[in-house]
Amino acid sequence: MSVRPDRSPLRPRHLCSLAAALALTLGGTATAASAQASAGDLREVMFVGNNWDGTADVIKSTGDFTKIGRINVIPDKDERLAAINADPIKWVYFMAIRNGVGEGHDQFVDDMYSTPDGRSVVVSRPSFADVVSIDLATGHINWRFPVSGYRSDHMAVSPDGTRVAVSASTANTVHVLDITTGKQLGSFATGDKPHENIFTRDGKYIWNMAIGDVNTALDDPWLDWTKGDRHITVVDATTFKQVKVIDMRQRLDAIGLTDYSDAVRPAVFSPDESKLYFQVSFFNGFLEYDVASDKITRVKTLPKNPATSTDRTTWVNDSRHHGMSMNPAGTKLCVAGTMDDYATVVDRATLQEGPLVTASKPYWATVSGDGKDCIVSESGADQVTAIDFATGQKTVSVPVGDHPQRVRLGHVEANWTGPSAS
Repeated sequence: MSVRPDRSPLRPRHLCSLAAALALTLGGTATAASAQASAGDLREVMFVGNNWDGTADVIKSTGDFTKIGRINVIPDKDERLAAINADPIKWVYFMAIRNGVGEGHDQFVDDMYSTPDGRSVVVSRPSFADVVSIDLATGHINWRFPVSGYRSDHMAVSPDGTRVAVSASTANTVHVLDITTGKQLGSFATGDKPHENIFTRDGKYIWNMAIGDVNTALDDPWLDWTKGDRHITVVDATTFKQVKVIDMRQRLDAIGLTDYSDAVRPAVFSPDESKLYFQVSFFNGFLEYDVASDKITRVKTLPKNPATSTDRTTWVNDSRHHGMSMNPAGTKLCVAGTMDDYATVVDRATLQEGPLVTASKPYWATVSGDGKDCIVSESGADQVTAIDFATGQKTVSVPVGDHPQRVRLGHVEANWTGPSAS
């Protein structure tokens, strides 16, 4: 099964077998049994990053998706703000983030992944230009990694759960960190404004998508060239050496889509990683890219909401649709129609969309723990909504914090209900 940006790579049964194998290597069936029991005490959950709150809600990964607990991801807020206020350049960037991509709000949590042992969650914090590890039992910070430049963005976790890649968007760099210690293992250069990161399912490669400048008002198609150098960078995940660069401008032009932006936004691989499905700026739909032939093979245009303004400068951060996921079987895609206020399930074979499920500025799409539902974050309604992949119908909505964006599968200890008061 492909490792997608919406799936946690280590499930409890995998952790059990890994822990038991390690224990047997160290000696003793009693030790093995103890390790297996410990790993088995993990519970799969979903982390919902409430960007403007500076919190992450932890909800059930299946069923009714009810809330289990909440984490404050900015316990060091006063300290960070003091450091920013003491540095004029950092202050300028902090305010630019607030008034630009933050839509008048600070961006306190973009992305998050739990550690394999379920004891910590690692969070990228755009306004603080860093990545932190937060102890799930105490709520305290384990480590902090300041990224290059002045803003952190999307992350990805390796299939074995030991490494996390984070985009440093103003430095055109991706850092790869040890998820337990926060130590940098390596980094690599990207195009302008690196955004999405994806590890391949074997953990050998990292794909990074650079989206360019999404905050300028130069949004007419003929001005698309002003948005910067946008391309996909593929690197070796061990050496961090560049393996391939894919410029979608050339691939779009080759099929006559000269007016389409080449800024690749959320993307998802098919289970065998032969196809990449991706969204681009300003487009209400998505494209299919064949990896082997290096060509765009299909284009799907989804319905426009008549109530959506035609003024592209009013669309948030050059988005039209932002958020994609795929069911484990690879037969259905789920698409968040951000500026059109809906989400829909699309049949991958025919590209026929299902019902348009009303949603308020849906910002991300992921997959439930059992693979049955698409989970969409409604940033305009402060809730997450589950849509059945089989029927395309909404099943439930659950309230969360202010402006939910990224939603990721992860693990906590079985009896966890939130950090202890201290």
